[in-house]
Formats: sequence, structure tokens, C-alpha cells
Amino acid sequence: MRTLLRIAYWPLAITILAVILVSLDYSLAQAVLIALMFCPCALVLEFWMPKARKPMDKFYLSLAVMTSVILLIVILHFGIWTSMTKDGFYQSQKDISPMLINPAFLGLILTTLSIGDYFWVKWISKRFKAKGRTITFFSERKSMTLPLADIAYIESNDTEVRIVSLYGESYRNRTGIGQWENLLGEDFLRIHRSYLVNVNLASLVSPDIVSVCSTELPVSRKYKETVLLSLSGKQQQEIQ
Repeated sequence: MRTLLRIAYWPLAITILAVILVSLDYSLAQAVLIALMFCPCALVLEFWMPKARKPMDKFYLSLAVMTSVILLIVILHFGIWTSMTKDGFYQSQKDISPMLINPAFLGLILTTLSIGDYFWVKWISKRFKAKGRTITFFSERKSMTLPLADIAYIESNDTEVRIVSLYGESYRNRTGIGQWENLLGEDFLRIHRSYLVNVNLASLVSPDIVSVCSTELPVSRKYKETVLLSLSGKQQQEIQ
């Protein structure tokens, strides 16, 4: 279901964009082809923009994507949609709409497509949470696979971590707690330099204590504000 929803965004986006292009006096087939051309460019922008740290890197990336879009539009009009004149020359069957060489319009389309996909993926992730997802790791030289929903919390003890399940089972692993935080995703919350808890199993006992499967864990000053916002909001939703 998650995969189908993930894929569904692009046909919908292509349809909406094609309708806009039809209003610019393109045929439906031409509009769909141009809309399809925007998709890979928007995906490149969505994937690489967060990785571009410096403002100039972001500028050059945007410029490269914009140039690619304009080049593809020119190829469509003068390389594919062409016909031979009486003089034996090829000419475009369709004039390029001024909007399709307008950087502001192209930037708006690309930004809308990439940001829309980004928030769509985030919504899907929140909607389905960690249900059904598993993680595989090594514990005492044995490969273990656990559903993410079964992990209660992670405890860091210097050179190793302890993975505690909601059933009380404990597994030892040498992957750092920071890496576990990245692997487990949004359903797990850092409450202390030594503790990472499953938000769906955690409850706030006090501003300094979080309870997970009847185990009380300390909240450090560094993470207190985030913990209070996350868990107090969650408990209010449960009450309602």
C-alpha cells in the first residue's frame, strides 16, 4: 500500500501539469510528454538539493536543472515535433510557449513538484509509521531481525548498545546510538545521550522521566524540550 501511494503522486502531478499545459495551447499528447519531462528533473532537484551545503552549490544545481529543462523543451519542439518545408528544411510544428522558457514559471513547476513529493512521502511515513518494518543487526555474532514496533528502547553503554524489546528481551550490539537513531527513524526519540526510545511505547512520567514498558528512563537537559513537545502532544492526542 505504501509503495502504491508513493507511486500515485506522479501520475496525479503529471495530470495536473498536463491540464495547465493544455491551457497554453498544447495538444493533450504534447502536454503529457512535456509534463513527463519535468518529473526526472524535479526528482534530481529533490534528491540533490538537501545534499548541497553551500548557497553557491544550491545555485549551480538549480541552474543546471533549469538549463536541462529548457534544453529538453527545445529538443521536443525542434527535434521531435518537426516537419519538412517545401524548401527541404525542417521547422517546428509548434512554437514554444513563452511560459516554457520563463525561468520563474519553470522554477515554480520544479519546486512545486519536488516539495509536493517530499511532503507526500513524509505523510505516507507518518500514516503507516513503523508497522511491518523490520531491522537486522548482529548481536553476539548472530544475525537478529526484529520488527521496529517491538523495540522498546536503545541503551548506550560506552563501546556497545543494548537493544531492549517490549517483551523484555535484550540484545547487545556495537553500532553507536547515533547510528541507531538514524536507522530507526521518526518513531524513535532521543531522550538522553544514552537512551533512544520508541515513541509509540513511551509515556511522560515527569519532565525528567520517561516510562517505556514499565522501565523509567532519565531525560537529559539537552533533549528535554524536544521530549516534552513530542510526548506531551502524543498523550494529549490519546486522551482526545
